[in-house]
Amino acid sequence: MPEGPEIRRAADTIEKQISGRIIDRIYFGQPPLKRWESVLTGLKIKHITTHGKAMVMHLEEDLHIYSHNQLYGRWRCCKSNKYPATNRSLRIAIDCQERSALLYSASDIAVLDKEGLKQHPFLSKIGPDVLDESVTSAQIVERLRSKRFCNRQLRSVLLDQSFVAGIGNYLRCETLFYCGLDPRVRSRDLSDDDVEHLAETILDMAWQSYYTEGITNDLEVANSLMEQGAKFGDVRHYVYNRRGKPCYYCDTTIRKTQGSGQAIHYCPVCQSADL
Repeated sequence: MPEGPEIRRAADTIEKQISGRIIDRIYFGQPPLKRWESVLTGLKIKHITTHGKAMVMHLEEDLHIYSHNQLYGRWRCCKSNKYPATNRSLRIAIDCQERSALLYSASDIAVLDKEGLKQHPFLSKIGPDVLDESVTSAQIVERLRSKRFCNRQLRSVLLDQSFVAGIGNYLRCETLFYCGLDPRVRSRDLSDDDVEHLAETILDMAWQSYYTEGITNDLEVANSLMEQGAKFGDVRHYVYNRRGKPCYYCDTTIRKTQGSGQAIHYCPVCQSADL
């Protein structure tokens, strides 16, 4: 599933493609949304925001298009007369002066007014966005120490979008590894220094992934390996999807287990974990 950095980059691309333009034609693949096609045609797309793994297009007349890519959703940008050939189901198509933005395969889509945006069942419950520039590590520390989250294992907390929105499985695994934490540890059991380091890493890891198009590994290590011929996908992470391969720091074999419904990749030595 795309995580916060991937959705943010998709939003950047779509914003360059159609933001500030008038909708010439809009298509919704889901029958309940068809009634909005005539309403939204002719409106200007003002700007696009991301909220964790969700995206919101803000239009004139205080209307908003909400979408969540879920597991298989994917946005594509193209010329209006050159839609890509694909077997994916087209869910949204927005044509603006010969430029188009297309969403395939996702099903969590809604058109909302101002009040609907405030009350949306996902948007109204999520925590601060991991890529919101106004969010500080001090705010994350406060949440880690709060009664709501401090008694739960970090492997669960980091996937909870009401804690911090935009963290998915790869960011969870990479953050816990970088901080040297057993996924089962609770923030109540950590020292103040460890909690501060975790809070800083939560934000720094997400921003590095955003800026580097998905690299959470040490950048010097990843770039050096790619210069030697390694593939991007093989070096982008410290531990995620590296089961059976050696840890970059201690050469111990990376392991995989299950936690909160998803696979956790970890180093049993660097994280002092025996899962």
